[in-house]
Amino acid sequence: MTDSAPATPDAAPDIRPPVTIARKDAPGPGDPGPAPGGEPVLDIRRLRVEFPIRRGFLGRTTGRVHAVTDVDLTIRAGETLGLVGESGCGKTTLGRCVVGSIRPTAGDIRYRPRSGGEPVDLATLSTRALRPFQREVRLVFQDPFSSLNPRMTLRDIIGEPLRNHGLTDDRELTRRVSEAMEMVRLPSGYLTRHPHAFSGGERQRVNIARALITRPRLVVADEAVSALDVSVRASVLNLLRDLQEELDLTYLFISHDLSVVRHVCDRVAVMYLGRIVEVADTDSLYERPRHPYTEALLSAVPRPDPRLRGTGNRIRLPDDLPDAAAPPAGCSFHTRCPYARPEVCAVPGKPPPMVTTGPGHAAACVRTDELGLAGA
Repeated sequence: MTDSAPATPDAAPDIRPPVTIARKDAPGPGDPGPAPGGEPVLDIRRLRVEFPIRRGFLGRTTGRVHAVTDVDLTIRAGETLGLVGESGCGKTTLGRCVVGSIRPTAGDIRYRPRSGGEPVDLATLSTRALRPFQREVRLVFQDPFSSLNPRMTLRDIIGEPLRNHGLTDDRELTRRVSEAMEMVRLPSGYLTRHPHAFSGGERQRVNIARALITRPRLVVADEAVSALDVSVRASVLNLLRDLQEELDLTYLFISHDLSVVRHVCDRVAVMYLGRIVEVADTDSLYERPRHPYTEALLSAVPRPDPRLRGTGNRIRLPDDLPDAAAPPAGCSFHTRCPYARPEVCAVPGKPPPMVTTGPGHAAACVRTDELGLAGA
């Protein structure tokens, strides 16, 4: 942070004791905690997103990238659903479909407005018809540096959604922006400053204030803390937790950090090559995964105790993700799966369906009942 901005908790010297992340449920040993029981805020069915591959002078379509394939997800009111998977699996594409910045190729995105009534399929609405719902479904961007216009002041950056949606006039704008800044623990005296005067944690708080100023119901947090230092990351996560309780928010929390996901999410959906391969409540998934890909992800979670270093059974998957333009036949994970049997896992045209393996737990693996997979 530059000399022009006074120090704040995010920019303090690194002499403080470690900041801990507040666990959402804080259940006792062996207690999975209460399952979310609110009404569905978002119901995604058979969602598919394909991007054309164009080549040649005439730009002819020579193939398609299957970014999201037949995804089914339900997010209930007041819960935090984590969406995890390695880079390139389609997490961000799915999140941007939810907020309306990417149009899906097929499928339904049914959203239940805060005002009540029947769910609305956001995937079928025109740009004009979609705008009122974009006030209630907001996105927190990943990069706190490139997502803010360096030429605009914080007043203009945070107040921009209000102007775009015609929710206020200039007389009320300053007051509402000041309230939003205080909500994310930023002094309202920063109104006239520009983004370059702030630290990464402060900029991400500005991003959060911009997302929440329209008082949304559903927030898509796309790797919202991955670009931050560890100490700052904890304070931002605790802020998101507090705001969820204060404003009755529902989160779709997209992340590759499974340690963070375990602390902040009620349920977790695991995505691989555009498909959801496992969904479960957080404790159940971490203690007893039912899909080999989930087991591999959990084996890569760093152990904070140096005495345990080297004691885990790290699963090293071969190669990178397969080509999304030509995904493997059958189960898309079978080319990297240590338990794969080609005669049942690589049958063309027969991807494994999601099978219920326990209360609130489902996995897409034909051998899920045979395998005893290791948890975190």
